[in-house]
Amino acid sequence: MVRVSVSTLTEWLRERDDAALARLLGARPDLATPIPADTSVLATRAGSRASVARAAESLDTFTLTVLDALLLCDADTRPVTLAEVAAMLGTKVPRKRVREALDTLAELALVWGPDDALSVVPSAREAAGMFPGGLGRRSAELDGRDLTAVIAELSEPERKVLATLAEGQPTGRSRDANVIVPLEQAETPVQKLLARGLLLRLDAETVELPRQVGLALRGAHPMGQVKVNPPPVQTTAHKLSTVDATAAGEAMELIRHTEKLIALWSGEPPAVLRAGGLGVRDIRRLARELQADEVRCTLIAELALGAGLVIATDTSTPQWAPTTQADVWLAATPPHRWATLASVWLDLPRLPGLAGSKDLRDKVIAPLSEELRRPLAPASRRRVLDALGEFEPGTGVDSPDDLAGLLAWRAPRRGGRLRDDLVFWTIREAQALGLVAFGALTSAARALIEDGPAVAAKNMADAMPQPVDHVLVQADLTVVAPGPLEQTLGHEINLVADVESAGGATVYRISEASIRRALDAGRTSTDLHELFRTRSRTPVPQSLTYMIDDVARRHGQLRGGAAMSFLRCDDEALLAEVAASPAGARLELRKIAPGVLVSPVPLADVLEELRGAGFAPSAEDSDGRLMDLRPSGVRVPLRQRPKPAGVPRTASPEQLADLVSAMRAGDKAAGTRRGRTVALAGGGGADTSATLALLQEAVTQGRNVHIGYVDANGTASQRVIEPIRVGAGVVEGLDSTRSETHRFALHRITAVSLVEDS
Repeated sequence: MVRVSVSTLTEWLRERDDAALARLLGARPDLATPIPADTSVLATRAGSRASVARAAESLDTFTLTVLDALLLCDADTRPVTLAEVAAMLGTKVPRKRVREALDTLAELALVWGPDDALSVVPSAREAAGMFPGGLGRRSAELDGRDLTAVIAELSEPERKVLATLAEGQPTGRSRDANVIVPLEQAETPVQKLLARGLLLRLDAETVELPRQVGLALRGAHPMGQVKVNPPPVQTTAHKLSTVDATAAGEAMELIRHTEKLIALWSGEPPAVLRAGGLGVRDIRRLARELQADEVRCTLIAELALGAGLVIATDTSTPQWAPTTQADVWLAATPPHRWATLASVWLDLPRLPGLAGSKDLRDKVIAPLSEELRRPLAPASRRRVLDALGEFEPGTGVDSPDDLAGLLAWRAPRRGGRLRDDLVFWTIREAQALGLVAFGALTSAARALIEDGPAVAAKNMADAMPQPVDHVLVQADLTVVAPGPLEQTLGHEINLVADVESAGGATVYRISEASIRRALDAGRTSTDLHELFRTRSRTPVPQSLTYMIDDVARRHGQLRGGAAMSFLRCDDEALLAEVAASPAGARLELRKIAPGVLVSPVPLADVLEELRGAGFAPSAEDSDGRLMDLRPSGVRVPLRQRPKPAGVPRTASPEQLADLVSAMRAGDKAAGTRRGRTVALAGGGGADTSATLALLQEAVTQGRNVHIGYVDANGTASQRVIEPIRVGAGVVEGLDSTRSETHRFALHRITAVSLVEDS
């Protein structure tokens, strides 16, 4: 196959087939927004510095090294050959791997042209940094000099300085760079090298190793030690059933801790910090109650917030309180509760691992605060999980360091300063969620990533121990659950006993306080005796029977009731009249003491109802002083601010095909010769009557027209069509390939021209 040399990126893109352009737009979605009018616009965007830098984030270490080699060969200013690039990489780098890297760069439109005329987009040099390949800039004074011979004549201290700069960054700091003196006056190695031109002075304390010297010192390895292949990852194979069972235990513990958080915050909601988030005291209290570390508690709180189980209230003193969604979650089965939390974590645009660290202002980042929001967090998690998913089921990574090294090689420019931390945090959180065990992905995790939470819940249900319908009551008033309890039994046991230790078998402790809690919830002593008699596989100890009866005997002797408002009056006759009136019946007034009536209706409603019935009541505060209860007006709750947009979704194959088709149409329109034209002089829409007349003329004569069009999104484009019908405010026409019919609103056409035959 003969390759035709092209001089510009636009020409090269124009010669690519539709499938290649679709792959380019899919790999670099920023190029497709807004829709490029033609390939010249696409080429301009593809060569912009920001877009090139974004594309380089997806390149692995070796491909970036090949890009550096191209820049060192000055492929951004002149075409270079594959042989030049291979020579720059060194003799030990396989030519096949170089070819593969170039193909990758070409797919991303960072490199174009045949092997004997490769070119790089100019902005790649800016995106690559100051020193591609760790080599300094070229010095014109050194061109043509035999540097190998010059270096051989240097003293050992001088060669050591050069070797140090050649191995790492080509710049260094030295006070001897303050001034350049003649060679005969130079005393230190740096001064002598500056005098010989083997070092360049950047400022009073900085020197730079010229590129020619660096290449001479590196010899057969101009780019140094090139990392052609990814680093090895040590793995261990485990039985998948063991991995799943271990992870299921972690999932059950996560569910239990989340239930405990909801229960704690239902009774005593923690306050929202003034700057947002959860305070140090509250997270420590949660850690004590859950008997877990603060890192785990932060994760659970973040999951509860992400799942909508808790939220900051809109009151004058905001608190973190459970929502009605928490009740829905609690009513679900354990596998579905787990699937809800796991799917939330997978797409959570926050980094719980950052909590406890310090921000740029040296302040501690609080859990649940806005400082934890990171829109790219879901993509980082999926990168880690996808890497684990590449291994055989049950095969786990021995060390997170190995996985971090692998991902760092695959995308060294992605992740920033938190790149390695993200790997450790993801694995730690995935283990706590039951998605990873022994460094391996579980079956439920693979199902969650590939098929969604419903299938993942089914896989987790298979891995979880089957619920048991019995307990073992011990003589020391403990209750042992030999496995996860059925939902109804678990609710009853949690009501009458407190968890003492959790694990494969949960141990509960029965106390007077726990029995009183069950009685407060409406259970009777008979109910509790029946519960233990029917659900315990061991005899119920007599001490437990006596404790239940004793607590029940003292329970409820002092009783309380609820009332929203009261009425008091010294005139018993007036009070009796009010209670006997129809208004009193509607208000459910009830006498509880001489001169006192109570009602479950708010006081403002009671007063309004009685005034409407002809009475003249007034309101009083806790001190007996009169107060005004007139409403102060309607109050509208403050709307929540919209959440920032996340990572844009990749376009579908159909959408990419439409984008390519639109660009091809734009190319054809740009290359047509135009005849008579109708357009509005001010740059707005074309004159409608003139446009209509010209289009009807084209229909009659069967001629193509070139139109300028602005769609509903404000995107301008140019098209060449053969109009076949004009009317009702639209024009229908075949596109340039005569394969599809399109409709264009007349008022959105900015210009129309007859196409002249070439």
